[in-house]
Amino acid sequence: MTNRGWQTLWHKHPAVRSGDQLTRGERAADHMRNVMGSWPFVICFFVVMIVWALVNTVVLHRALHHKAFDPYPYILLNLFLSMLAGVQAAALLIAAKRADAIASEIAIHTEKNTDDLKGLLKENTTLTRAMKKNTDLLEEIHRHVAALRGLPDAPAGSGSGDVAEGQPPPERPRPTSGPDESR
Repeated sequence: MTNRGWQTLWHKHPAVRSGDQLTRGERAADHMRNVMGSWPFVICFFVVMIVWALVNTVVLHRALHHKAFDPYPYILLNLFLSMLAGVQAAALLIAAKRADAIASEIAIHTEKNTDDLKGLLKENTTLTRAMKKNTDLLEEIHRHVAALRGLPDAPAGSGSGDVAEGQPPPERPRPTSGPDESR
């Protein structure tokens, strides 16, 4: 599938109804918008008008000696163009109404997602604060345990504790070996 612009991709948006979810009128409006708002339609429209004029002026009027079914001021062509303009005005209004419905569906989806994201952000902020509080409490517990054992502060602490600067830390008692380990 080739990408022919943004108007062919809106149906892939999760918030926009498409396919069987659309009414017959909405499908017709989408099809009418896609056909009448395309370059092939405009080119075919000009080709039909030029062929009409050539057939009525050159072929029928001159070759068949004034037997054209719509001679030069092309009154019948003007009638058809006027009817087409009336139908196209209604088609443009229908297509604009459908485009508004699509934009509305996308906006509602975006608003809902934004509200969901705000809630998740608030929950994340609460969890981050609780995690910071727990981390601070854990560091304080480490400092208290280190103080009870007579050890310097925990690695996350300041490190000053009971040891004076420039002196080695006091030696910890080594575990005594049992009767089996006397070699």
